[in-house]
Amino acid sequence: MKTFVKFCGLRDPDATKEVPAGGAAGFVIQVPASPRNLSRERAAELIADVPTEAEAWAVVVDPPAELIHQLFDEVGVDRVQVYGQIPEGLEFLEVHHLVPSMPIPPGAAGVDDLKVPPAEHYPRVHLDVAGEPLPGGSGVRPNWETCARIVDAHPGRKFVLAGGLTPENVADALGSVRPWGVDVSSGVESAPGVKDIERMRAFVRAVEAFESGHA
Repeated sequence: MKTFVKFCGLRDPDATKEVPAGGAAGFVIQVPASPRNLSRERAAELIADVPTEAEAWAVVVDPPAELIHQLFDEVGVDRVQVYGQIPEGLEFLEVHHLVPSMPIPPGAAGVDDLKVPPAEHYPRVHLDVAGEPLPGGSGVRPNWETCARIVDAHPGRKFVLAGGLTPENVADALGSVRPWGVDVSSGVESAPGVKDIERMRAFVRAVEAFESGHA
């Protein structure tokens, strides 16, 4: 599968093991208001269940530099996805392995109105709907037209599209936005924070079906 797939808000070993090769397991860490919240200690335990050919991502909101250090050094994540402000005082390699979440308004907006994080600092950029108080899982999707314009204006950038994706609409998202990757949370859940294994598998099948039709 060429498309990067991230399953976010994972909380149990069975769901974590479903992450496809080349994809990522996302763990929401120290965000108490989220139904997908985990402690650093629990996330470290679940990382053992991430498939060897996939990455482990922490997902955080307005983190202090100390938390970023702990996530890399103690929890053992590969990348940290940041909603909100990126702190000062980070090392080069830490910055290089951060994934800023770029807030996209639900309505259409021009690319010039949106500031894309610089490529020399952040190889990957996350696109999610703006204005949500929690990191992901809202089921609200950003404006795909705006996202597509961003992708087109920055060829070669690794944009990961999130927000309101499901097994039923991910093919449309891939065709409309043409992102490097996709990120899903609530769209593969049976309840907030509870992943549905069959929907996770259906999501991967939908991506594979899209790719086979566009080979």
